[in-house]
Amino acid sequence: MSTYTKNSHLISIVITYYKKKKFIAKTLNSIKAQIYKNYEIIFVYDNSDLSEIDFVKQKLSIFKKKKLLINSRNLGVARSRNKAMQHCKGDYLAFIDSDDLWKKNKLSYQIKIMEKYSSLFSFTSFDVIDERDKLLKKRIVDNDGNFPDLLKSNFIGLSTVMIHKKLYRKIMFPKLQTQEDFALWLKISREGHKLSHIKKSLSSWRKVKGSLSSSIFRKLIDAFLLYYIYQNKNFMYSIYSVLVLSFYKLKKEIF
Repeated sequence: MSTYTKNSHLISIVITYYKKKKFIAKTLNSIKAQIYKNYEIIFVYDNSDLSEIDFVKQKLSIFKKKKLLINSRNLGVARSRNKAMQHCKGDYLAFIDSDDLWKKNKLSYQIKIMEKYSSLFSFTSFDVIDERDKLLKKRIVDNDGNFPDLLKSNFIGLSTVMIHKKLYRKIMFPKLQTQEDFALWLKISREGHKLSHIKKSLSSWRKVKGSLSSSIFRKLIDAFLLYYIYQNKNFMYSIYSVLVLSFYKLKKEIF
């Protein structure tokens, strides 16, 4: 399939940053290397400690279209993304975590597929890499984000997602420390929107030791809140769902 190079649609790229100085340059360089060039960067510096702000500004200087938002205190990824989304002007919205990477055809390939099938929401397969960029495994998605399947396991990687403005301007991330993206995908799917998968791997998710996303205890708490509060399930069903979610998570880690 040929690469989509018309660059006719503006894509807003949202990045939240908290103490990722070791990786952010590689993340930004993977955006700069994109074949698709019509994008804007909405970057949220989510830390009251401004010791890394000059470093961030220097790395962002490679982009012409950019907006830097500086939080007066650490708000967390959910509230920071919601803040960023209020400034997005794009026809499409894409997310990337500040330690993840995109392959150079990520935007061009994904927007071409979405345009072809009039998709409002799409996600892709992705690679799992370590702190030294070594490939650990591949996460292949071969089905859409149907609500019953998503309830069992979050197989949608945040940095693979692209959303059309008809949808992203109506959504917000719930105020969870982790699992916030999972809760949002469930909400969108439950409301009847199609979450379309693209089997091609276009991103790399970095597995970092000690990160909040790697905290098992925090994830278990937020998973319970996700089902109990945001999905309005009863206590026992929420406990059961967390166990099922943990099983599928462990299965993915092993295989």
